[in-house]
Amino acid sequence: MSKLLRIIGICICLGCFNPATLYAEEKALRDECVIVLHGMGRTKYAMRKVEKELRGEGYTVWNQSYPSTKKSIEDLASEHIAKGLKVCRRAGARKIHFVTHSLGGILVRYYLQDNTIKNLDKIVMLSPPNKGSEIADNLRDLKVYQWMMGPAGQQLGTDAKSLSNKLDKIDATVGIITGKSSSDPWFSPFIPGEDDGKVSVQSAQLEEMTDFLVVEAGHTFIMSNRSVLEQIRHFLEEGTFKR
Repeated sequence: MSKLLRIIGICICLGCFNPATLYAEEKALRDECVIVLHGMGRTKYAMRKVEKELRGEGYTVWNQSYPSTKKSIEDLASEHIAKGLKVCRRAGARKIHFVTHSLGGILVRYYLQDNTIKNLDKIVMLSPPNKGSEIADNLRDLKVYQWMMGPAGQQLGTDAKSLSNKLDKIDATVGIITGKSSSDPWFSPFIPGEDDGKVSVQSAQLEEMTDFLVVEAGHTFIMSNRSVLEQIRHFLEEGTFKR
């Protein structure tokens, strides 16, 4: 032990050892894993700030891109979420959480219809179209929309036949954050009530949600909002949003 202390002392003097680094490594031992899911047409880079925030709190974080505009919700959910769960289990996570943006929340809801996740703890959804999107209603017959949004884009309407409206309740601790500042004002005329430019405040909600929060943010960048990042962290710790 004395030899180790001497080595550490020498390293500190030479500037090659930072006690803060040791603390960060200790925090990384938290036995909780977060699967991060981006929205439609986005990539893992859209959720980098979420990933960085949670890694800084010691969570194991899995954040990878998936082909959101190439496959159906059913295929995306079964293929992509399974990859994240494998990483969490390999890490020996005692608790597994999800943080999702937009379409990502629908993937989790679909996956939980027929799958049980051992040690599932909390889910934070950012601007999820849980009751569908009026944007899909108005644009899904257009060839350019079909080309850009793919099969999943055809499944997000507000009618009773849309996939998001056919899903049963999920048994989980769910916190939902949505925005009321439109980042896409050209879409807002299609959307009733308050909206974030893509999803209405009403559509984001679930009957079974544990907590709900509306913030001054738009759909496109809500995941990078500083107050939202803090609320994500608080919900994963406490199971409620900070008031």
